[in-house]
Amino acid sequence: MTRPGPHNDITDVAGVCVGHHTLTDDRSLTGVTVVVPPKGTTAGVDVRGAAPGTRETDLLDPVNLVDAVDAVVLSGGSAYGLATADGVMAALEEDGRGWPIAGGVVPIVPAAVVFDLGRGGDITARPGAAHGRAAYAAASSDPVPLGSVGAGTGALAGALRGGVGSASAVLPSGATVAALVVANPVGSVVDPRTGELFSARFATAADDLPGGPAQDEARTAYQQLLRERREAFEIGAATSIGVVVTDLTLTKAQCRKLAAIGHDGLARAIDPVHTMFDGDTIFGLATGERGAPNPVELFDLLEAAATCVTRAVGRAVVRAEPDGPAPAYRQVFG
Repeated sequence: MTRPGPHNDITDVAGVCVGHHTLTDDRSLTGVTVVVPPKGTTAGVDVRGAAPGTRETDLLDPVNLVDAVDAVVLSGGSAYGLATADGVMAALEEDGRGWPIAGGVVPIVPAAVVFDLGRGGDITARPGAAHGRAAYAAASSDPVPLGSVGAGTGALAGALRGGVGSASAVLPSGATVAALVVANPVGSVVDPRTGELFSARFATAADDLPGGPAQDEARTAYQQLLRERREAFEIGAATSIGVVVTDLTLTKAQCRKLAAIGHDGLARAIDPVHTMFDGDTIFGLATGERGAPNPVELFDLLEAAATCVTRAVGRAVVRAEPDGPAPAYRQVFG
């Protein structure tokens, strides 16, 4: 058994910082979230959804040259939101951080986006370079705000409001693994038959996820919400993205496996997952503060990573605020 770290979020991995920038006014409901790891952090990626919006993912293939990233950007705004990485790159360049070249640096900033266009009323209101820069400037090692913030501001999760979630685990070896997820899937995060969060069975006490079946009235209301969303064909507006980080030393190939196992965590929390309308993408990062794992420690790492992703999805939904583009979990289920 593992236990959460002190924050129960991704900043429990030493040196990892997170910043949000949230756009909420009478026309926009979107934002950007930036994960800034320590220098020299190795990375991989795994894309499972059929409609991804990504940047610099080919660079993370284990056969390619660059083996470290300077930040990972998660953004709203669909493909337009990839512009947020420009602002993060500019800020990193000013800080002198990036792949060294003659006369300067080239910051390595992979990115992925979710579809949230028009959820604040104006389809042209989406985050750009300035908002990415603001999120980078806000990055800290403090506990991560969850729910309707940053890239999760306009998120939907099935028929409920989605958001940003995070969870961590301390492994038997003393190493730490953690996940941060923007939950915005086509699929449901609640079992329509029982009203129970799929993620609840994997939760720890620190996650504060409600468990057990819902009352008949709440379950019936949720089933109706699911039908209405499908009839309106809102299922075309989706995608869940995230980052899984450990303080162990991993190769690029092992980081890719870490990202891949994160998708198992999505599959436990969302049904259906990785659909034709989702661009599900997870990045795997290893800071290298601790040594390389032996086979048993690697097994423990991957097992806990998947569970952290599952728990993060549940925390995203439960922390979502009311009165958004869909009812919040607690508005329907109490």
